[in-house]
Amino acid sequence: MRGRVRLPAFPAALLAVLCAIPAVPAFSFPASPGSSVSSGPQTQAETAAPQTQAQEEITVYARNQEKTKDRIFLAGDVEVRYKDLRLFADRVEIDPKTKDCVATGNVTVQLPNESLSAEKMFVNLETKQGRMEKADGMVQPTIFYHAASVDKQDQNLYKLFKARITSCSQPVPRWKFSTSRANFKKDDYVEMWNAVFSIKKVPIFYWPYLRYPVGRDRVTGFLMPQIGWSGVKGFIYEQDFFWAIARSMDATFHYDYYSVRGMGGALQFRYLFSKGSGGEMNLYGFTFKPNASGTKPEDAYILRLKHNQPLPLGFNLVANVDLQSSFDFLREFDNNIKLALVSNRRSQVYLQRSWSSFNLSANVSKFETFFGQTEIKRSIVSQTMPQISFSMFKVKVLSPLYLSFASSYSRTEYGWAEDYKTGTQRKADGLAFNPTLSAPFTSIPWLTMDMSVTGNFNYYPQSYEPGTKRQGNDPIFTMNAKVAAQVVGPVFSKVYRNKQGDPVFKHVIEPIVSYDYESPISQRNRIIVASFYNFRYHSLGYGLTNRFYIKEKGQAREVAQLGVSQTYYLAPEEGPLSRFRVKGRVPEYSEVDATLRCYPSAKYSLDVSAGYNPYYKKLSSLRLSANLGSRTDGRFLSVSWYKSTNTWYTDEISRLFGKRHQINAASGLKIPKWPIELVGEVNYNVKEQKLLYIAGSAVYHYQCLDFTFEAKVFYFRAKPETQIKFSLGLGNIGKTTDFLGGY
Repeated sequence: MRGRVRLPAFPAALLAVLCAIPAVPAFSFPASPGSSVSSGPQTQAETAAPQTQAQEEITVYARNQEKTKDRIFLAGDVEVRYKDLRLFADRVEIDPKTKDCVATGNVTVQLPNESLSAEKMFVNLETKQGRMEKADGMVQPTIFYHAASVDKQDQNLYKLFKARITSCSQPVPRWKFSTSRANFKKDDYVEMWNAVFSIKKVPIFYWPYLRYPVGRDRVTGFLMPQIGWSGVKGFIYEQDFFWAIARSMDATFHYDYYSVRGMGGALQFRYLFSKGSGGEMNLYGFTFKPNASGTKPEDAYILRLKHNQPLPLGFNLVANVDLQSSFDFLREFDNNIKLALVSNRRSQVYLQRSWSSFNLSANVSKFETFFGQTEIKRSIVSQTMPQISFSMFKVKVLSPLYLSFASSYSRTEYGWAEDYKTGTQRKADGLAFNPTLSAPFTSIPWLTMDMSVTGNFNYYPQSYEPGTKRQGNDPIFTMNAKVAAQVVGPVFSKVYRNKQGDPVFKHVIEPIVSYDYESPISQRNRIIVASFYNFRYHSLGYGLTNRFYIKEKGQAREVAQLGVSQTYYLAPEEGPLSRFRVKGRVPEYSEVDATLRCYPSAKYSLDVSAGYNPYYKKLSSLRLSANLGSRTDGRFLSVSWYKSTNTWYTDEISRLFGKRHQINAASGLKIPKWPIELVGEVNYNVKEQKLLYIAGSAVYHYQCLDFTFEAKVFYFRAKPETQIKFSLGLGNIGKTTDFLGGY
């Protein structure tokens, strides 16, 4: 029979039990001036100590108990209980005066969220400092460690020596860190020196220093690197360092190394403050190595900024900046085809305030289109410096009349990039005031009408000299009117019901007719506009839309839409088609536009649009986009097909700018049985009959590890490039991401 004894009370102290990963709550001994202890292998003795309300009681079970003048000895299947902690050992020795405690032989500590074992443990009950020898432990959810020794020198801080750390529960862990020494802070991090990462027994990586997060909060430290190879750029090494600055901001420092081409560095800074203020800044710079001829290409940079800032007096500032030194750099280095082949960039800073029925805004912007895939290799730039607008929303003045207005001052520039260098870009500025009187009609459910009259009052401080394109300083004031009317209806609908008479499907047909008239301006040819064209609209638009609804959860939801529309120009010589001629005449009819949208559920959608030129009897554009499944679920198929040509042009311009024919397809498959996730993407140029891009990735989940392999081939680059990358996902450590692209 095991003996049971309640220790006599003595001054309160806490017994801190050490472990390498978790911080262990302490024991508490009740205070007492002294007591006697009985012992005997087959006897049971019990001594009750005087207690106070604030004191905690510790209960000890042991086969043998002995008390001397300055020691308490427990031996044989010792068990110490305190609150939710259990301590087991072969022998325990306690010094009541110095509060030193020694536990030896099969020492085990159990807590609700962790357990540990050691051969020997030293601890001071008062200071909670101590040491464990040959310690093993586990902390939830699953972090295991073994250390030759563990020292506790501060609250929640432990020092491990000659330690192994893993989150795998196998006898031979699938991965582990071996380190000469490590510091563990409870619910925060483990930092290691001379850390060797091994898979099974094979060492893979070595870090002189590594910081591994074990808490739920973001932790500063290096992320797992990404390595690869490129047939054009050579060996690739990518490394991120994450800085958890505060709860409302963080930064990631990124490093790229290409053994053949050079190296790059990036900074991603994210922030979110009170009252909606926040944003993100991405800055990237690249330094090239000299090429084979000894010349060094010009260094490149990318700046992308998004910011939202509430200001006093109800104003709000929004900035969206996208700048780069070279479109060619993006084409050769951005690994996301959607960004590498995009030839449009827009930067804008926008200041806005709305109150009551008014809105005030100001913005500066720059829009650039690069024709890098043609023989031209030039950029067209349009910029506004600045544009200020003040408008009033519709206000009822007399039923059914509403009054609104828009006013603005704008200064715009337009031209080729080289025109800006020589100062020969087109420049235009002007003041405009446009009051509108409108009369909507919605009294009949199946018929909606909206009519409006707008006055256009414009002042231009400069103009072309009469009969020339020479810019002069003569101001021009113009006035004209615009009349607009739109009729939707009569709307026809039919409801389909099931056998029980409940509505399940509805078909709605909406015809639409619109009329726009802009009165002529006598001095239109003298007006300086930033773009190359200045049109007057006098047109009639018409179309038909079919809408399809189903009954879902008691409400009607639109699942499909089919529409067709066209415009007839009553004054074609002054309209947008006046640039083109068909058999010597300006076209009166626009292209026919048709759309089909189908979205039966959030995971399935189909979107088709087409343009048809009735004069040349050709499709000018055809776009198809279909999606099955969801990327978040790991099973999806996405197909995009786009074909376009400017059928109005019949010369070299159409070949350079008007023709595109591409197919893009992406698919993903998750295989739970094999713990594998596969993703693939292909982009094909049908017009040139060649692949632009093909890529595939595979992620293998090996219980505690994620292995990611990526292979990409960039055919669209100046020299086709094959790129292979590998990265490793490990527990709480995030993976380095590809700053220039990725899926």
